[in-house]
Amino acid sequence: MTAVARNRRTGRLLRLLAGLREPTASELDTVGRRSLERDELGAAVARAMRLPKGSPERVTMPMLRQAIAEGLASLDNPPPAVRAFFERVETVPDWVDFDLCNEGARTFLAFGHNGRDILTQLALIGGYRYAGPADLLVETGGLTGDRTRRRLAETQHWTCVVTEQDAMRPGAEGYRTTVHVRLMHALVNHAFETNGRWDSSALGLPINRTDQAGTLGLFSGAVLIGVRSLGVRVTGEQSRAVMHLWKYIGWLMGIDEDWLCDNEHDQHQLNYSILLASADVSAAGPKLARAVIDVEESLDYPNLVALRRRYGRARTLSMLRVLIGKPGLEDLRLPVTIPWAYPIVLGQNIVRYWLLPMTPAGRRRLERFGRRSREQTRARFFGAQDRAVADLPE
Repeated sequence: MTAVARNRRTGRLLRLLAGLREPTASELDTVGRRSLERDELGAAVARAMRLPKGSPERVTMPMLRQAIAEGLASLDNPPPAVRAFFERVETVPDWVDFDLCNEGARTFLAFGHNGRDILTQLALIGGYRYAGPADLLVETGGLTGDRTRRRLAETQHWTCVVTEQDAMRPGAEGYRTTVHVRLMHALVNHAFETNGRWDSSALGLPINRTDQAGTLGLFSGAVLIGVRSLGVRVTGEQSRAVMHLWKYIGWLMGIDEDWLCDNEHDQHQLNYSILLASADVSAAGPKLARAVIDVEESLDYPNLVALRRRYGRARTLSMLRVLIGKPGLEDLRLPVTIPWAYPIVLGQNIVRYWLLPMTPAGRRRLERFGRRSREQTRARFFGAQDRAVADLPE
């Protein structure tokens, strides 16, 4: 089976549920073209860091750290690349509604462990079925060996900090962390784009505009449709708020503005186009999937540690049986198990998300559940380590 046929089969349910049309030739051409394009503002910063000492246009790591923490105005006569980048991200678009962002953050928080399930199992592990991003993760070592748990923890930490109240206002932690992540992506892309080992003709640029848009779509559209499949009730107003939050996060990340979506349908349509254009599974996919599954057996628990680790691993494999199906598990060479965990999760969520929101006390309880679930997840993944994303690569 070709990658196109496999991807069309994989996206069949999404197309039916979301009422999607087949993408046009022009849309698919744009997906392919942007896989060979980069975040140019970030790339200019990365190039300026390679300039010789003494050059007035040279960018240094302390300069970037200061601009992220304190803003462009804290720098005296910054180089052009830094000025252009931070003038852009510090200018809030007219369409941003921070109250709506806060409502999106509250909704995302209330998803609790369901959000983590979808992001880890459907988005992350499911995404390993496609070459490109998976190969880059193996090249960087970002999700292999002993670093797997730390990298997963950092991604979850970023998801947590951007979904706090007022987190995305300029200068707040979510805003600063997002700008940090964008610069980190630019530096990694530049390093691999110029090291002579990456085949851009086959895989696109290491971190390209299509992959970045596809990743954003996993945090917004894929999470929304994914948690619904687990029995979570999401209203139209809540969906709009979540989409608005991630639209602004995507804007800060440098995603093309015509690929920033206001509603789920448009996001699913874009995700479907990107899916159809994705490459087949590579050798990197099964390796990464196994690494993520194995992390479950290293997490920190306050009690019954061995038992809970084994349960976590078995639960993840069981949920994957539903979320990516037997073909997905076979693509990634993971064991095909009985989906015993899914009906348990579904039953819990029907009570939690359809009955509790009927009263103010129930809604407060749901928010507490989300925050408790979030903190438990971070504690399990970080352990005694500092809760932060990785520093910018030198």
